Amino acid sequence: MDFERARLELEGPVAILTLNHPEVMNAVSPEMIGGLGKAMDTVEDPANGVRALLITGEGRGFCTGANLQGRGDNNGGRTDAGSALETHYHPFLRRLRNLPLPVITAVNGPAAGVGMSFAMMGDLVLCARSAYFLQAFRRIGLVPDGGSTWLLPRLVGKARAMELSLLGEKLPAETALAWGLVNRVYDDADLIPEAKKLALDLANGPTVSLAGIRRLYWESTDNTYEEQLNLERQLQRTAGNSADFKEGVKAFLEKRPAKFQGK
Repeated sequence: MDFERARLELEGPVAILTLNHPEVMNAVSPEMIGGLGKAMDTVEDPANGVRALLITGEGRGFCTGANLQGRGDNNGGRTDAGSALETHYHPFLRRLRNLPLPVITAVNGPAAGVGMSFAMMGDLVLCARSAYFLQAFRRIGLVPDGGSTWLLPRLVGKARAMELSLLGEKLPAETALAWGLVNRVYDDADLIPEAKKLALDLANGPTVSLAGIRRLYWESTDNTYEEQLNLERQLQRTAGNSADFKEGVKAFLEKRPAKFQGK
């Protein structure tokens, strides 16, 4: 399914969402965000049976940030560079944040600016060996956005987050792995096949449980200990009432692999 500067493929229970504007290394525009939003409508429709989402980029890049073509101001006027965040980027990022499905990002090339923010939204972040990350904002006189100032220090610590943002230096894939920014690094040709394998494994898992795990870790950074205990109690009740929990226990007792149905 083709949308504006985005493509969605359904491979069984796995949805593969591809940023599709390779001529500009998948730089994000309002048009692309609109296409991604329409693709997410399909992902979120229960009738389509999607149980895991894989996000990647077309061609040589994952996403090189916001598309700056036509953004220059030669008249010395002032522009609100944050308005597009509120109207376009933030709604899409919130949809990813609240999606009750596991999300994998497969970073197949440069992930710069808000593209780095998109990459960090993955519950599992997989990376091609030739890829790199770049907090490019300071290079054009802007501040980091796309939630990166919330995500980055939680992933790599304040000192490294500040270094990446203040200096605007490239972070190679192998260093990103050592810093804990990504989960796994693959040879370039192996990235997408391996990402699909992991996505299918998650899609065939206990979806209610995985959605709960995702929510627990997203909320843990802001919750107090008591709030987190209460949330665990709430979500354990939900998971314990699922058909997959019953199947999981039955399979364990019968010493066979569980056949989860995602409900």
